[in-house]
Amino acid sequence: MKMEQFFSALQQFLAATRGIIAVAMVQALVNSQKNVKNESQKLHAFLAHAGIASRRACEQFILDGKVMVNGKIIKNVATRVRPTTDVVTYLGKRIELSTKKFVYYVLHKPAGYVTTNADPDGRKTVLHLVPKTGRVYPVGRLDLDTEGLLLLTNDGEFAYRLSHPKFEYGKTYHVLIEGTPSNTALNTLRDGVPLREGRTHPGEVGIVRHEHGNTWVSLTIHEGRNRQVRRMCAYLNLTVLRLIRVELGPFTLGDLLVGKWREATPEELDKAGVKQ
Repeated sequence: MKMEQFFSALQQFLAATRGIIAVAMVQALVNSQKNVKNESQKLHAFLAHAGIASRRACEQFILDGKVMVNGKIIKNVATRVRPTTDVVTYLGKRIELSTKKFVYYVLHKPAGYVTTNADPDGRKTVLHLVPKTGRVYPVGRLDLDTEGLLLLTNDGEFAYRLSHPKFEYGKTYHVLIEGTPSNTALNTLRDGVPLREGRTHPGEVGIVRHEHGNTWVSLTIHEGRNRQVRRMCAYLNLTVLRLIRVELGPFTLGDLLVGKWREATPEELDKAGVKQ
C-alpha cells in the first residue's frame, strides 16, 4: 500500500471512530439523565416535586391512605419510589413529575378568607384571589382573621423549605394591641412566652407607632405554632385588634394592596434558595 493510500485509510478510520465515540458519548449522557430521573426518592418528596402539596401535607396524605403505589395503599412515609417505573396515584389519579413552570405568588391576604384549597363550609378561600394557573397551594397558614403576606406556589420543595422550622425563616407581624402594652409585657414577648407545648423561642419586638390610643407592635418569630402570636398575646392579657404578617423570610409585603397579588421577585427567590 502506498503511503498516500495508508494515510487516506487512516483518516477515514479516525473519522468513523470519532463518530462512534460521539454517538456513544451522547447515548451515555441520555442514559445518565434517565438514571437520574429514575433514582429512587421518598414518596412524600415525589408528591411534593409533582406539585401536589408541601412535603408535610403529602406525608399526611400518605398516613391518611390517600396514596397508592403500584396498586397498593401505602401508609409508610419512608417508602421510596422510582418516578419512571412505579405507578403512583393520589385519590385515584396517577401522579407524574411535572415539567411545568413553577409559580410563586405573594398575596396580601384579607381578613375573612380561609387559607386552604377548598372549604367544606363554602367560605371564601385564598385561591379565589390568585390566577387559576393549575394546582397551587398556600405555604403555611394564616387564620381567618389574620391579614398580610401569604405565599402560594406549585413548587413542593420551595414550600417545604419555607415552612419547616429547621430552616428558621423569620416571620414578622404587625400587631395592633389595645391600649399601650407595658415594658414587662414587651420583654416577655421578646424573651419567650410559656405556652401549653412549651416556651416560645426568643423573638424580636419593637413599637411601630401609636394609633388612636392603641399600639402597633412589630413581632418577629422563628416558629410556626398554631395561632402563635394571638396565643402569646392572650397569655399576657393583650387584646389583639388586628394582626398583619408583613415579612416571611426574604419575602416582604411592602405596599401591596389588600386582596392583590404579585409574582415573587428574582432577588427574593434567590435568597430563598430557588434555582432560576
